[in-house]
Amino acid sequence: MRADYTIGRLAKAANVPTSTVRYYERVGLLTPSHRSGGNYRIYDAADLDRLRFIKAAQGTGFTLDNIRVLMGLESGTTHVCDEVQDLLNRRLADVEQRMKDLKSVQGVLRASLKLCRSDTADNRCKVIEHLTGQKPHEK
Repeated sequence: MRADYTIGRLAKAANVPTSTVRYYERVGLLTPSHRSGGNYRIYDAADLDRLRFIKAAQGTGFTLDNIRVLMGLESGTTHVCDEVQDLLNRRLADVEQRMKDLKSVQGVLRASLKLCRSDTADNRCKVIEHLTGQKPHEK
């Protein structure tokens, strides 16, 4: 038996808003299987799988362009595995760089918090003075 979904049922089954389904259609990642007699979009189980794949890939940080490439690859060949590994390596390098950047931001925030807590006797915020380029005790 074939499972047919309207856009609302498809969105609900994939736990996404209908606007997400429409967006994926606009950017060419998803296409209705067919249209009903009343011209409603009709999707099938393969479309649901595709939608879930898109959301899962986005959840790991792949861009829509990456996802388009992944969806265009045919499974079962070593060449495909090489391409997928290349995408994964690039994504991992991006995540590692972002983590390094976040560690740097964490250090700045900790130092700023320490500065805030160090001297509050004059009711002046040293961090705000530093960020605005003011010299200490300058107004």
